[in-house]
Amino acid sequence: MSSLSEVRRVAIEAVVQACRACRSVFNQLVTGETLIKSDRSPVTVADFSAQAVVNRYLATHFPDDAIIGEESAQDLRPDTPVAHTLCNKVLELTNAVLPKPALTRTQLLDTIDWGALSAGRSKRSRRHWTLDPIDGTKGFLRGDQYAVCLALIIDGQVELGVMGCPNLPAGSTATTTTAQDQLAPGFLFIAERGRGAFSRPVESPDASVPIQETPIRVSGNTDLTQAVVCESVEAAHSSHSDAQRIGQLLGIQADPFRMDSQCKYACLARGEADIYLRLPTRADYIEKIWDHATGSLLVEEAGGIVTDIYGKPLDFSVGSFLSRNKGVIASSAQLHPQVLKAVQETLNIE
Repeated sequence: MSSLSEVRRVAIEAVVQACRACRSVFNQLVTGETLIKSDRSPVTVADFSAQAVVNRYLATHFPDDAIIGEESAQDLRPDTPVAHTLCNKVLELTNAVLPKPALTRTQLLDTIDWGALSAGRSKRSRRHWTLDPIDGTKGFLRGDQYAVCLALIIDGQVELGVMGCPNLPAGSTATTTTAQDQLAPGFLFIAERGRGAFSRPVESPDASVPIQETPIRVSGNTDLTQAVVCESVEAAHSSHSDAQRIGQLLGIQADPFRMDSQCKYACLARGEADIYLRLPTRADYIEKIWDHATGSLLVEEAGGIVTDIYGKPLDFSVGSFLSRNKGVIASSAQLHPQVLKAVQETLNIE
């Protein structure tokens, strides 16, 4: 069994290379290369490239681990001109960032499907990974915020999380963001259970200078009137109307800060936001583990609290879904009791 330091190193390298692949895809993005998944959310060739890159690293270094990934290669497998064109583009971009030897088409497809092929083992394995190759696909397509999110789960508990946010500048929720911030190389966030949360650039502008990690902490703000709330850009992902009523109950004065992807967790963890709400939009909706595993550990290790709307910790022990939870509330330890009370009052939870 590899040491946690080696696991951490491989996970970081996998996410960094996946971020490079995503940037390459964005720079070459053609509208005709966009796919539509069955749930109608946009998926680009970047999803496949990022998942192939991360899966290749994990399968190479930890072949006995199961991986629960979001994508499958079914859209790349048909013997059609469109599928061949897409597959060739994914193959080109994936091989551009992976170590040699280059993947063949068959190896690429099987690597993308490693998550699906090993998912069955995750129900029996005490250790598995979960991956969202691009969290925030609409943000990616807009050139806005998105994240590559990887987490290691052992015995139902998230033990390691690595999140790459290629477009996230310093001070992203502040009104004082500078032009230099907008040119920043994006940020990588790392959290280990019991060892804290850290931030570093995705890549160094000077390859000769080692990249330094900086410890991060949630905000110490205790004044709810000055609190900054993060929520999803898409109203379909979290109830904006309920969030507005909660803000009024708490006396929050500022408008909510809306952002795609788990970058919201990152902004909370590094003290730029005070509250993150993911409120149910319908009774039957169940959150997926890859949308919260990395971010929730990041906030907890930065000194925050993450629960569902009932105040229960998120339970990652039951497969691909957070089926024992409903919604998500993340904030500093100081604010969480008051936020939870306002959420429950708004949603009529006794």
